[in-house]
Amino acid sequence: MTSIRVINNEAHFVAELANATSRLVVADFTASWCGPCQRIAPVFQQLSTKYGKAIFLKIDVDKCQEVAAAQGVSAMPTFIFYRNKTKIDSVQGADPTALENKIQQYYGSEDGDEAEGLPGHMDLSPFILKANCECLNENDDHPFAHCLQAGGGFLQSDCDEQLILSISFNQGVKIHSLRIKAPSDKGPKNIKIFINQPHTLDFDVATSYKSVQDVELTPADLDGSSVNLRYVKFQNVQNIQFFIKDNQSGGEVTQIDHFAIIGSPISTTNMGDFKRVAGKKGESH
Repeated sequence: MTSIRVINNEAHFVAELANATSRLVVADFTASWCGPCQRIAPVFQQLSTKYGKAIFLKIDVDKCQEVAAAQGVSAMPTFIFYRNKTKIDSVQGADPTALENKIQQYYGSEDGDEAEGLPGHMDLSPFILKANCECLNENDDHPFAHCLQAGGGFLQSDCDEQLILSISFNQGVKIHSLRIKAPSDKGPKNIKIFINQPHTLDFDVATSYKSVQDVELTPADLDGSSVNLRYVKFQNVQNIQFFIKDNQSGGEVTQIDHFAIIGSPISTTNMGDFKRVAGKKGESH
């Protein structure tokens, strides 16, 4: 029995994205006349079996022209990846290695595809603009980027125990909670959180500014379990900054093994996108 779902029309496509919630969706935009599409089809079938938690869709661009147009598909095959009804990445061409690498990148984390016990919420790392992230007082050998992925090393402070983490997103997001893994002695303790600042705050400003929320962590909070935020305060976040004032032991070095932000993107794929595209048919080709 095939594990690939063949899409019949735009309503079917939108329904599949909605039903998938936070599970990864891999959509193959293909055509019967496309030789490379036919060559990679058996690989796509194998991957759908190998990565059973993901949803695999096959979309014939001739039968589903509105879907292809709305998703910006200009060449076949194109593989587009979605979570929470939101496009997170794509791969063009019949390259089995590139396709599987992308699936592995977005397939899931130690916490599973959907944030455990938080339907509709996910690890927001696919939406982080890593080039725009900044960390003040990071150790050169243990920089910020190391803690943004599980198992990627760790972040350590340099001159003293304080850190400022500045994170930008590629679209507006809602933030529900944090998940932090850190040593029980060197992990962060008191954190001030700021959102939508025009630039990275310095330590003096972060100390004096009023935060959106202050969080005090205990060693028990540093095992990767959810640390809930005041969700109503984080409904349209373009960027977020964390001023880590101290650590659990009062020592000079703060360490974070993994830092995850849990929430959901604001913009999602909906029928309105298709209606607008359909309405422009024939206007410009």
